[in-house]
Amino acid sequence: MRSHYCGDLSINHLNQEVIVCGWVNRRRDHGGVIFIDLRDREGIVQLVFDPQHSPESFTLADQVRSEYVLQVKGQIRPRPKGTENLDLATGQIEVWGQDLKILNASETPPFPVDEKMEVGEETRLRYRYIDLRRPENLQRLRTRSLIVQQLRNFLDSQGFIDIDTPILTKSTPEGARDFLVPSRTHPGEFFALPQSPQLFKQLLMVAGIDRYYQVAHCFRDEDLRADRQPEFTQLDIETSFIHEDTLMDLMEQMITKLFATVLNTQLTTPFTRMAYTEALNQFGSDKPDLRIPLKLIDIGDLMQEVEFKVFSEPAQNPQSRVAVLRLPGGATLSRKEIDDYTKFTATYGAKGLAYIKVINCSQGTEGLQSPILKFIPNEVVEEILNRTQAVDGDILFFGADKSYIVNEALGALRVKLGHDHGLVEQGWRPLWVVDFPMFEWDEKENRWHALHHPFTSPKEEDLPLLEQNPAACRSRAYDLVLNGTEVGGGSMRIFQSKTQAQVFQLLGINDVEVQEKFGFLLNALKYGCPPHGGIAFGLDRLAMLMTRSNSIREVIAFPKTQTASCPLTEAPGSVSESQLRELKIKIINQPSLVK
Repeated sequence: MRSHYCGDLSINHLNQEVIVCGWVNRRRDHGGVIFIDLRDREGIVQLVFDPQHSPESFTLADQVRSEYVLQVKGQIRPRPKGTENLDLATGQIEVWGQDLKILNASETPPFPVDEKMEVGEETRLRYRYIDLRRPENLQRLRTRSLIVQQLRNFLDSQGFIDIDTPILTKSTPEGARDFLVPSRTHPGEFFALPQSPQLFKQLLMVAGIDRYYQVAHCFRDEDLRADRQPEFTQLDIETSFIHEDTLMDLMEQMITKLFATVLNTQLTTPFTRMAYTEALNQFGSDKPDLRIPLKLIDIGDLMQEVEFKVFSEPAQNPQSRVAVLRLPGGATLSRKEIDDYTKFTATYGAKGLAYIKVINCSQGTEGLQSPILKFIPNEVVEEILNRTQAVDGDILFFGADKSYIVNEALGALRVKLGHDHGLVEQGWRPLWVVDFPMFEWDEKENRWHALHHPFTSPKEEDLPLLEQNPAACRSRAYDLVLNGTEVGGGSMRIFQSKTQAQVFQLLGINDVEVQEKFGFLLNALKYGCPPHGGIAFGLDRLAMLMTRSNSIREVIAFPKTQTASCPLTEAPGSVSESQLRELKIKIINQPSLVK
């Protein structure tokens, strides 16, 4: 139906006869000559209809409106001097219309496609097929496609094999909530949609596949955020007979080549590597944004003997922390701005946000402003100034509470201050976070949880700690963080059944549940399982960052809202009584859910 895409036409096609198809982006009537900007996925070209040149087409052109679908045959001519549009790839030429066909009319769309106006997300998602006509949204999907293509090309070149794993599988514990699918042929039993292909890719290593990858669709029934969706896509990778350092080096090559190809950007290699404890101590987060130069500084040792219990009690508690964050030039902050930051940290559990303004260091404590100075000895204040390297014009913010509260509150404040005060460096700062703890203690459930997942291998030198001191046991896990966003995570896996059973026992998973949920894995480990490990990259997050979008919803063709619903299809929806009967399911006290 067409000879060229609209956006592919150029001065090189002068005097050629072409056929283009697309949507009416804009129509203008200029004194008897009608101009139509026709849009397709490659761009926009200007069509010209003159009643003397083609009267029938001119009459039809007078009828068309925005988003009509057209087919136009015409001749490429240069635009008259002075009318070129240098902002448009096709801005030097125009198509003189000879034959126009209206392939389909369009009602007035709920929002204009050709204007950069703000439209509510609910409306955009309800009419997502129109929203995707916007060039910037189409470009996001094109970039995402290019990202996937380049990742596949790299892995293919490195001997990885693309293998699909099941979508209908078994529900297993130790993760987010599963999406369950009732079985019609096995009444009362359920499949689960996979949260990841984790167990199947490990079984592929037992099978001798050696190098596997998959662009995998995964599902998690969890609360949503800007970087979460109930269904998402990840690049899943697993390989045998490899050390984590080698695997991380290989992944650096892949990501470096990806950025060079898609964004024409050279990433600095090797990527920085940082221990989990160092990340928390300095940045309050295990996914720190290294573009922000601010750091948390421990002062617990200075506060242990002060009379001010807000500081001394956390300083004396090994489960707590006292830390300070210095903002250069922050002494100019108003009382209202400080109050706003205090409210911000409160959302992370902080009970307050103490501060000291450094007005004039040469005057000692007389040159400081703070409501807490009267509670802290002068010599302690001086040591805090020395340790933080505070200078005139700075402000110091303090956190004192349980370690996780201080880390989350001051860590989030660090990022906010960096953005609010223009301290974020340009460019990309990739980071490997390593040496994660194997376990974290859940005080509510009074038991250990796997920090990553229960198939992560402990460090070889820490194996005795599984029995002696699980809190000190480190894992062979690694996360790739890019500008404060975790884009990939993986680990070396447990490949011996004895160690895997030991970890299950430590996590409080009894033998019956282990056999029921993971019996097939433990059996497989008995039959010559090789050492192996892998990683999964969040494709949605990676595409979000590389297209500089605000949310992964912008790089997913048909995303869900933050309430996990689809305004376009109105999913989730009700089902018929006959469907429920087939599945042997009865809905109790919720008749509105059934048609």
